[in-house]
Amino acid sequence: MKVLLLKDPKEDDCGQDPYVRELGLYGLEATLIPVLSFEFLCLPGLSEKLSHPEGYGGLIFTSPRAVEAVERCLQKDTKAEVWKRSLKEKWNAKSVYVVGHATASLVNRIGLHTEGETCGNAEKLAEYICSRESSALPLLFPCGTLKREILPKMLKDKGIPLESVTVYQTIPHPGIQGNLTSYYTQQGVPASITFFSPSGLTHSLKHIQELSGDSIGQIKCGHRDSQAPAHSPQRRFLAGALGQVT
Repeated sequence: MKVLLLKDPKEDDCGQDPYVRELGLYGLEATLIPVLSFEFLCLPGLSEKLSHPEGYGGLIFTSPRAVEAVERCLQKDTKAEVWKRSLKEKWNAKSVYVVGHATASLVNRIGLHTEGETCGNAEKLAEYICSRESSALPLLFPCGTLKREILPKMLKDKGIPLESVTVYQTIPHPGIQGNLTSYYTQQGVPASITFFSPSGLTHSLKHIQELSGDSIGQIKCGHRDSQAPAHSPQRRFLAGALGQVT
């Protein structure tokens, strides 16, 4: 059975996307098509803030893209050398909070130690921060335009200062229509389609409806609660669910 996953391919240590591998164990042939791209904003401002760790109590990262924004800042001019020589050590003397192991590994790659990575979402991370944070200095929070407000609100309610800086925005992938058309031309209508975020659904649903007509059998979205955007479905759960409906 052919299934379509609307996400960026990401190879693991085995050189294969883990979703493709997991679904293959259930006899499902998965194809990945990226539907989102990202545009970085206000990097000079972020770079300036990173140059003054003495003004902050720590850092918060809730997405890989925010870490990438920091990486881009470190590639500018002599920033990389200054980071290695002094800034990295100064930031490591503070708390660096993250959501998820994937984001944590990216933060580790730029030389920072992390905590909170076992928290599954921003709300859980906010609870973790509130249970530990006592600094009078604000936490620096690089984020995207679609960030949830739950973390800032929870910290504010507890009197924990936070300085948010918007460093990226989500935009449609430029090749989305062409890639979907090519897939449908070569593979036909998939037995199932999985969206991984509300933004991905927004930017791709019209094209999919035009290509699929009434033929599409199942559309699956990741878990969501009443306040949160959809989280990416866990691979094993997704594979089991699709295996039952295809």
